[in-house]
Amino acid sequence: MAVYMQELKESNSPSQTAHQTVRDATDDDPESTSHGTKRGIKSRHAQMLALGGAIGTGLFVSTGQALAIAGPAFLFSAYLVICFLVYAIMTAVTEVGAYLPVPGMSVAYYGNRIVSPSLGFAMGWLYWYTWGISVAYEITAAAVVINYWPNTVPVAAWITIMLVVIVALNLLPVKFYGESEFWFASIKVFTIIGLLILSVVLFFGGGPTHTRLGFWYWQDPGAAKEYLVGGAGGRFCAFLFTLIYSCFSFNFSPELLIIAAGEMQSPRKNLPKAALHSIWRLILFYALGALAIGVICRSDEPALTNGGTGAASSPWVIAIERAGIHGLDSVINAVVITSAWSSGNSILYMSSRALYSLAVVGNAPRIFARCNEHGVPVYAVIASSLLSLLAYLNVGTISGVVFNWFVSVINTAAFISWACCCLIYFRFRKACAAQGISRSGLPYTSVLQPWAAWIAVVAFCLFGLLNGFSVFFPGHFTASGFLTSYIGIPVFVLMYFGHRISNRSDPWIRAPGSVDLKTGLVDTLADEELNATVEAEAISIKYVGQKWLRKVSMVWGWD
Repeated sequence: MAVYMQELKESNSPSQTAHQTVRDATDDDPESTSHGTKRGIKSRHAQMLALGGAIGTGLFVSTGQALAIAGPAFLFSAYLVICFLVYAIMTAVTEVGAYLPVPGMSVAYYGNRIVSPSLGFAMGWLYWYTWGISVAYEITAAAVVINYWPNTVPVAAWITIMLVVIVALNLLPVKFYGESEFWFASIKVFTIIGLLILSVVLFFGGGPTHTRLGFWYWQDPGAAKEYLVGGAGGRFCAFLFTLIYSCFSFNFSPELLIIAAGEMQSPRKNLPKAALHSIWRLILFYALGALAIGVICRSDEPALTNGGTGAASSPWVIAIERAGIHGLDSVINAVVITSAWSSGNSILYMSSRALYSLAVVGNAPRIFARCNEHGVPVYAVIASSLLSLLAYLNVGTISGVVFNWFVSVINTAAFISWACCCLIYFRFRKACAAQGISRSGLPYTSVLQPWAAWIAVVAFCLFGLLNGFSVFFPGHFTASGFLTSYIGIPVFVLMYFGHRISNRSDPWIRAPGSVDLKTGLVDTLADEELNATVEAEAISIKYVGQKWLRKVSMVWGWD
């Protein structure tokens, strides 16, 4: 490793770095700065960005549909399985990102640099349009949930207000965006903790009615339900539906962490730390949250799928109403709105950085690589925000249909993305082996890899093919259901082969020995050494005489 690092310091790679590409993109415009994005995101910001992007309306509202269709046992089991699969993806991409943290980095960037230019091109545009649609989904969810409170304000007005605020936050310097998202996500985190505590209280009969719930709802109406067909086949279909549907709550959490690392201070140290803390939080909030929902809410509640309005369809709100706790339903409703707002904030950040990353490597117009003096890719933010205008489709009477379309399209893209993440990781491991870089020389590794990644790639490929499996059962086929479940696959294939045909000289897949594992690494190591010195001095001053506070901060991940 020492020999390799010496070669690295002496190397003068002809390939362009992200910084050089951004400089080239701004040479023809004297009004534009030559700066790229800036590292203004701290470790605590990055962790909450990943968590905030994951905790959206899926956890607070959409879990109700899974509970109603599959029952509490399948809901809890599915979330445990998905937590493991997401952990596999998160550790895989963190291993790559921690070794090569460069400005403008994204999973698509690594697809281009490690696997092939065509894969990077297809993934980049997949991320951009999917995340743009996801912003529309979250804004729509927030606007609809507001109607839980009687009001005469048009839905379009709420959509406009939330869209303006989200875009404004993304146009501010990244440190302000990171700080705002940190507090947005913190509200959601503390709310989930409060709801989990409430669930324990209701479990033991501490509610106003003093009815001890225990696991009574696992007996009546039952722990597992049937879906589409009867018997064991119906129970299998119910569990499969819950597995696939539950992925929506976790979509793109690992990718957001990688994008944030491109503007993170000391990414080689803080990215693994952020990944570690993020995964146990996801397990805590999602797995235990799914268990709590199955304990405090009946799976046969009509309001879970019919007759509910906004947050009234949330299993949390239903349980609170049945327990006779007055006023708390409005509090949870407000948190659901904040949750959707926060997720939209994070997702627009991802979408704009995906477009910026495409421009950095030459797969999008160069104007999108331009940043202002604060390191914000303004043109990329504006272009990405245009896709969120799809939220206005929900103003009409077909809002529920459009809402479900969003879910199907986003799920398909997530399965494609996670399968590609595993491919990038496998090629990275091969490149390291070919170039003499041992696992002990990497800043981060996981004991579960590469086996966890192999399990994940098989699972997500199957999920992608089965995303709309219910439409193949008699009486359940709809053209819109089929198209929204599977249109993402041919679109991705067309983007990949369209780029491949127009760039015939590019390799189908980069040879392990030719993968560039050097460019940008010297600057990263130099920055790490400087930041380590500054951080050590800052921590020694911050926690002087308060060792207990430092321990709390380290456990929670704020240090």
